[in-house]
Amino acid sequence: MTLVDVRTPDPKRFIPGATGDWEVIVGMEVHAQVLSNSKLFSGASTEFGKPQNSNVSLVDAAMPGMLPVINEECVRQAVRTGLGLKAQINKRSIFDRKNYFYPDLPQGYQISQFKDPIVGEGKIVISLGPDRQGQFEDIEIGIERLHLEQDAGKSLHDQHATMSYVDLNRSGVALMEIVSKPDMRSSDEAKAYMTKLRSIVRYLGTCDGNMDEGSMRADVNVSVRRPGEGFGTRCEIKNVNSIRFIGQAIEYEARRQIGILEDGGTIEQETRLFDPNKGETRSMRSKEDAHDYRYFPDPDLLPLEFDDAFVQALAVDLPELPDDKKERFVRELGLSIYDASVLVSEKAIADYFEAVAAGRDGKTAANWVINDLLGALNRTGKDIEQTPVSPAQLGAIIDLIKAGTISGKIAKDLFEIVLTEGGDPAEIVEARGMKQVTDTGAIEKAVDEIIAANPDQVEKVKAKPTLAAWFVGQVMKATGGKANPQAVQALVKAKLGIEE
Repeated sequence: MTLVDVRTPDPKRFIPGATGDWEVIVGMEVHAQVLSNSKLFSGASTEFGKPQNSNVSLVDAAMPGMLPVINEECVRQAVRTGLGLKAQINKRSIFDRKNYFYPDLPQGYQISQFKDPIVGEGKIVISLGPDRQGQFEDIEIGIERLHLEQDAGKSLHDQHATMSYVDLNRSGVALMEIVSKPDMRSSDEAKAYMTKLRSIVRYLGTCDGNMDEGSMRADVNVSVRRPGEGFGTRCEIKNVNSIRFIGQAIEYEARRQIGILEDGGTIEQETRLFDPNKGETRSMRSKEDAHDYRYFPDPDLLPLEFDDAFVQALAVDLPELPDDKKERFVRELGLSIYDASVLVSEKAIADYFEAVAAGRDGKTAANWVINDLLGALNRTGKDIEQTPVSPAQLGAIIDLIKAGTISGKIAKDLFEIVLTEGGDPAEIVEARGMKQVTDTGAIEKAVDEIIAANPDQVEKVKAKPTLAAWFVGQVMKATGGKANPQAVQALVKAKLGIEE
């Protein structure tokens, strides 16, 4: 592709070196496994975790005379992803043979797409922030292309002392290779890009995004330059399978290249691997160019062609994507950009929130989901799919607060009970006597006792009325948090002669 610099150098992203500032340039090639029951060119299963070499057809094993047959569902998924990336959909594309030899590639070539991919240019908008002023910075990252290709198998080097084995379960699995433009200028931008892309394909249901299972991984291209100069020589960091590792790999690689250049050396174009245990990259092989792969159209596959009606039918069924959902949460529910961003980060979180917020105050629901539920899940190492508190249970807690049945403090205790023990919130409140005290006579008695026992504090309040909050706290403590806070505050001010 022709490299075009669309970013203005930004000093806050510069990396200081011994001889001046440097700028890092990052582009990514993300391999996302297509969600489909069978592989790209065969009927073999794509189920994860099956015994070695159990998901292998004769096509995947490249037996003589076996011909590939395109999986239409994989084509649909690629087009849906392209639509989600606001990209050009190419109604005619061609499959090519990418020739290289490796033990886990039985054919001796990979069926991929080169000059004529199924999806052309698109874009992703990432948000960095909030900064100290609470502001977010939106940055548009260009997508160069998305093409379909088949995955290779896996070499196993730890099964035998002197031999390597090959597992072909992944051989022929459909991948979408999503190639960005070199538009990222920091490791934070690269992590935000990968996070956003992962979120989009999960919303679309075109890839599960499970990086720990290898169904989404990134080749990260890194180069450095003096601000304002042309692009430098890039090195590709292969198969990074964690967003955190992506950031670490870029940070290390940028400083490695800066060190070489400042010592008067040159950067060699090469493929490198990231070692997460050492936090460093190491050389794997010299980087191949397109001509090294000897691409040519696959003679066993006709050009892939479809019409506008095929694309439009898929476009109609697209779900609401993260950016649109975030905008709606801010516009219709009055959420802050930060809260909306957290809630739409994962489709499962957004779905949970919308179930809680249905018929209730959006801001209140957002506070409970973000601060209490997600906070508790984070502490216990669980994700939203594993939550022990259902949307109905959390919604019931919010309803009890609104009805005045429990106070906000009691609600926190109730949430912890539901989190650890389960149960119906209303029944728990009734059975454990957790209803807040609204009897003004009982509250007034507690207020009188606290005031009578603290004459010194009463004198201080006369000089500084804001100290009345101390009395409110003492009354709430004396009543076990069950007194209605608004009633307590009103009675304390009345008894102490504090005007509203």
